[in-house]
Amino acid sequence: MANITVCARFRPLSSKERRDHGDSVCIERIDDEAFNLKDEKEGEMKFSFDKVFYDDSKQDDVYSFLARPIVRDVVNAINGTIITYGQTGAGKTYSMEGPSILECDDAKKGLLARVVAGIFREISSADSIKYTIKLSMVRLYLSKDNMQIKKTKSQGISLPEVTEISLSDIAEALQSLSSGICNRAVGETQMNVGSSRSHCIYIFSVHQESTIQKRTFGKLILVDLAGSEKVEKTGAEGRVLEEAKTINKSLSALGNVVHALTCGPNGKGNHIPYRNSKLTRILQDSLGGNSQMALLCCCSPSPSNASETLSTLRFGARAKHIKASPRVHSTKDKHAKTLRTSFPSKDESCDKVADKSRESMDAEDVKLLQDLFTSEGRVHDPNFLTDSELDCGEAAAATNIPLQRAEEELASAVELVSQDSRLHSSAYFPLFLWPHDDSTSFYCDRKSDVVTENRVTDSF
Repeated sequence: MANITVCARFRPLSSKERRDHGDSVCIERIDDEAFNLKDEKEGEMKFSFDKVFYDDSKQDDVYSFLARPIVRDVVNAINGTIITYGQTGAGKTYSMEGPSILECDDAKKGLLARVVAGIFREISSADSIKYTIKLSMVRLYLSKDNMQIKKTKSQGISLPEVTEISLSDIAEALQSLSSGICNRAVGETQMNVGSSRSHCIYIFSVHQESTIQKRTFGKLILVDLAGSEKVEKTGAEGRVLEEAKTINKSLSALGNVVHALTCGPNGKGNHIPYRNSKLTRILQDSLGGNSQMALLCCCSPSPSNASETLSTLRFGARAKHIKASPRVHSTKDKHAKTLRTSFPSKDESCDKVADKSRESMDAEDVKLLQDLFTSEGRVHDPNFLTDSELDCGEAAAATNIPLQRAEEELASAVELVSQDSRLHSSAYFPLFLWPHDDSTSFYCDRKSDVVTENRVTDSF
């Protein structure tokens, strides 16, 4: 279990903030991981994160620390999620997209363009491995979309109704992203001329076909959240006000999930309310699931926004305690041909079963059991040992129940032998090893070690 990565980023002061408060700021820099925040109501507080990006930080600094490790792992089939969070006008979309997804200076490129370049750069360096990259985009606006969200054991959370397109190169990927971004709802408020009125989710799927029977894939999700708002500051009215209510409601649902994940016993709440919003349901695997996660808390350094900055930083500090369990993602290829080497040979199967049996049976009885398996053809049955049970321990576990039954019957037979010495001279004694049905049992000739099958009407 690992904690998620949480970073804070402070944008430069806006012209309005400089006009109202001059060059004064509400933060005091300590180092690259800690700072003090000054608030009129709460006083001075210290915050520490994995990394703090101040107003002189560069876009590449954010990508290198926050996103590059996740991009490298997603190519190796480990899921990752990057989320930008903060109040409206705090620089979330700038961090994610830059000034423009298509045309902007290299130094100003946002996370999206750099992630795309990073993915293609990683797969180009891999030899003899075929990769397929797919992209889908989701806009969550006013909660009006009746989008179907499913969860499967193999793929986790999936969106079956969302269009997924294949990407062949960087240029095609950026053009597709640009087309999707054009559909994002944007509005003007007193705090932000181009305020995002919807959450935007970008999903990259990197499929790796390195084996014949299994395909590994990693999923990278980038989330540009709409910003939280105070109506008295944004001056929202009419439709913009309805949008603000919906945005704040979904962000509250996200906060409730984070609270439940970090405040319950052992870091897990009794109930995690993922289903309370589409946003948290889509991010279920990212929030405390099998995905690496990085959170970028975007903040304003102006004293006029100190309370909103404090709220954002407290959210990040709490999210820092979320535990995740990243793991390699793989699925079976249903269309792949089954290799003969996928199943153990006759000798291998017998050896595995024999090794397990020797723990509680003597050598002579183990040999009888091996002869029985051979005569019944069990070792030639591919279903006897499934793909997921090929290692020695699991192969033994697959036969554990019939072995226990055989051992019990064998022990019972031995006890009968010891009680009645006359049985020692008998040519046969019953040994109920592996019944085919209610009317079949096996007998063993102790003199010739030959196993035969007899039909009987009653078990002994």
